[in-house]
Amino acid sequence: MLAVSKTFPAEAVRAVHALGQRVFGENYVQEAVAKQRGLADLPGIEWRLIGPLQGNKARLAATHFDWVETVDREDLARRLSAARAETGRDLDVLVQVNVSGEATKHGIAPREVVGLARAVSALPRLALRGIMGIPDPAADAGALRGQFRRLRECFEACRDAGLACDTLSMGMSADLELAIAEGATEVRIGSAIFGARPRPAPAARASA
Repeated sequence: MLAVSKTFPAEAVRAVHALGQRVFGENYVQEAVAKQRGLADLPGIEWRLIGPLQGNKARLAATHFDWVETVDREDLARRLSAARAETGRDLDVLVQVNVSGEATKHGIAPREVVGLARAVSALPRLALRGIMGIPDPAADAGALRGQFRRLRECFEACRDAGLACDTLSMGMSADLELAIAEGATEVRIGSAIFGARPRPAPAARASA
């Protein structure tokens, strides 16, 4: 289980860590780095980037996260590979799939998954771990389950291609049961752990 702590303060992460949770997901690189500085004393904490990553933030992400779950193009993977320190453990990565085909969603088309996964797995200092996807939340239960099934098929296609994948990240607070039924090995849970996410002030929304 990945606790999605984006937009919540470091104190909330500290409280959840005290309950035994160790893996946390953040959407924004700079927000996460600030939290990491304030929580550097916490033992065993693991940080995963689950938001879209711009190329100019690749170096920062590669040096401050244990996982990047949103690799959706080879250029980004190469930037992460080049920025990851040669000493220490490899950066774990997931290939993000746009399973719903929505223009507003990040990720590659299912038909392109194996090709990108192969390219990622060949890069130094990166460890391909599997697939991540976010289905259309407005879909009914049948359509939603179908999208989860398609993500599982992408995951299985990578394994059939001989790639050492062990992680299928899909499902959130509202649909985790369906995701698990279709084979999710990681679910990303935010509101069910931290509560409702606070809304930004009107001025902040206008300038975002």
